[in-house]
Amino acid sequence: MLDKKALDVQILHVGPLTSIADYLVIGSAESDRQTRAIADHVSDILTDKGDRPISIEGTTSGQWVLMDFGDVVVHIFRQDAREHYALERLWSDAKPLSIPEEKPAEEPIAPKRRIIVRTPKARKSV
Repeated sequence: MLDKKALDVQILHVGPLTSIADYLVIGSAESDRQTRAIADHVSDILTDKGDRPISIEGTTSGQWVLMDFGDVVVHIFRQDAREHYALERLWSDAKPLSIPEEKPAEEPIAPKRRIIVRTPKARKSV
């Protein structure tokens, strides 16, 4: 989600509170288009790892996309919709988990330049 600039991403451990899922992942987007882009990205990443979604809802409107991966349910909201539904308050008894920080992108190392010093050729004397 962070790769697509999702805002205020939170992971809640809800397993002890419900049988629906073990974790909820909640994130916000600034537009409907960004909401769909984040959902597509999450789906692509997890599908590549062998975790196909059981269900995806809400991609048509882009206000709130819900992705069910079984033990993990992902909610991607447009910011105003997230404030309205306030899932964090609904699941306030759930334990929030920290998100591992991304490693800063390493700057590419420029190849070392070879400096070639040319010496003038000696002239042949005749």
